Amino acid sequence: MPHKHLTIGERLKRDLDGTHSLVVIETDDEADLRDQLFMAVPENVAYHRWTAVQGLGDARFAAQAFADTEHPAAALAWITLKAPAARALWVFYDLCPHLSDARTLRALKEAVMRVRGVFGSIVLVERSATLPADLEPEVHRIRNPIPTEKELEHIVKAAVRDVGKTRKIQASIRRSTLNAIIRSLRGLSRRQASRVIALSAAEDDRFDDADLERVLLHKRNACSDLGGVLEFVQAPVSMDQIGGLGRLKAWLADRHMGMSDEASRYGLTPPRGMLLLGVQGAGKSLAAKAVATAWQVPLLRLDASALFDKFVGESERKLRESLAQADRMAPAVLWIDEIEKGFASASAVSSDGGLSRRMFGTLLTWMQERTAPTFLAATANDISALPPELLRKGRFDEVFFVDLPSPAVRKAILEIHLTRRKRSAAAFDLDALVAATDRFSGAEIEAGIEAAMRRAFGDGQREPTSSDFLDAYLSSPPIAVVMADRVNELRAWAAERCVPAE
Repeated sequence: MPHKHLTIGERLKRDLDGTHSLVVIETDDEADLRDQLFMAVPENVAYHRWTAVQGLGDARFAAQAFADTEHPAAALAWITLKAPAARALWVFYDLCPHLSDARTLRALKEAVMRVRGVFGSIVLVERSATLPADLEPEVHRIRNPIPTEKELEHIVKAAVRDVGKTRKIQASIRRSTLNAIIRSLRGLSRRQASRVIALSAAEDDRFDDADLERVLLHKRNACSDLGGVLEFVQAPVSMDQIGGLGRLKAWLADRHMGMSDEASRYGLTPPRGMLLLGVQGAGKSLAAKAVATAWQVPLLRLDASALFDKFVGESERKLRESLAQADRMAPAVLWIDEIEKGFASASAVSSDGGLSRRMFGTLLTWMQERTAPTFLAATANDISALPPELLRKGRFDEVFFVDLPSPAVRKAILEIHLTRRKRSAAAFDLDALVAATDRFSGAEIEAGIEAAMRRAFGDGQREPTSSDFLDAYLSSPPIAVVMADRVNELRAWAAERCVPAE
C-alpha cells in the first residue's frame, strides 16, 4: 500500500518497527500524536518519553522517571550508558532546538548508534524540524497525513458538537454549503480544521450557510505562516478591476471548470498553469491574484528568493515541502512572482555548487508530474534570464505576453482607478489623458493618478482636475521610454513565441 494512503496510526506501526534508528515526526497536534503512539507501540516494546520539564521516563507510567535527565544531553547519555540492551522506543519532544549545543548533538549521535544495535528507535517530535546537516542521512521523516474529505466531514460535525457543549449552537446548513466548507478545509491538519470550524461557529453561536465566508477567513489566518517560503495571500482583486487582457480573461474562464471534481470525473485533467511575460507594471501580478478570486480557490505565493539556505540540502527540502504543501491545499493557485530571480542561475555556470540547477530540476519535476489541481501562475520581466527548459511546450498550458495597454485599455484603466478613488471618470478629459499616457503601463497610470490627487490634497484639499493628471504624466516619463531598447527587444521576442494577453 502506498504510504500516502496510510493513516498516521498505520504509518507509525509500519515505520517504528526498529528499521529506522532516528525518526522525526512533524505535527501541530501533539496530543493526538501521543494517543496514536500509545496505540501503535507493541506492549512488549519498552516505551519512553523525554521533555525538558519531566526528563526521561516511562511513557506508560509517568511517575517512573529517571533522575537528573531533564537536560537533553544527560537523557541521551542515559540511553547510551545505562539503558538495557533491548529494543525500545525513545520519544523526545522539542529536542531540535537543543541540537545547536555540541554536547547534546554528540550525545544524540552516540545514542542513535546504541539503539541501532538493538533495533530500537529514537523519535523526535517537533512542530517543525530543522536538523544539522550531518544528521540528515540518518533521519526517517514521518508527517501526519492531512485528513481526507470524509475525515474532514467528521471533524466539522465533531467541532460543532464540541462548541455546543459550552454554549447553545443553532446548526442548520445546506448540504451543498457543507460540501463547499469541507473542500475549503483541504490542506489543513485535523487540529487546524477543528479550530477553524470552532471559531466560525462561536462567532455568532450558529453554524449555517453564512459560515462559508468565515471558514475561508479563518483558514487564511491559520495558514498565515507556512514556513517563510510559502505565503497565504488574500486576493480580493476581481477580473473587473483589471483593464484589458481580454484574451487572457477568456482563456481563464474556459479553464475555470477544469479545476472541479466534476471535470476530473468527466475525464479532464486540471489546467496546469500559465507564464505571464511582459513589461514591468503591465498587470501580470494583478492577473495572477485575480485568478484565485475568480476561481474561488486559495492563493499561495512562493517566495523564490527565500528558498536558498546556507545548510546543505535545506534549500531543496524547503522547495519540495512548499510544493507538497501547495498540492495539499489544492485546488489552489500557486503564484511565483518574477520567477527569473529565483531560478536564473540555473541556466548558466554558477558558483553555488549546482544548487540552482538542483532547485530548478525539482521545480520542473513537480511541474511535469503533479496530479493535484494546483494551478501555477508564474510571472517574469526578463525573458533572457529564464532557463530555456522552462519554456518548453508542456511546462505551462500557455505563455502569455502582457504588452503595454492600447488606447482603449488605457481608458478603461483610468476609469477603474478614478472610480476606486470615488471620482467620476466623466468629470475629466479622458481623451486627453489617454493621449498623455501613451506607452504608460497600468501601474504607471495608477501612480500618476495617485500623484496628482496628493498634489491637489496638499493644495488646500481641492478637487483634482484634468490638468493635474496631465502634469503628473508629462513630468514622469514611463519605463518604456526610459528603457526603450529593452522593451522593444522583449516585444520582438514575444511576437513569435507568446500569445498576446489582450
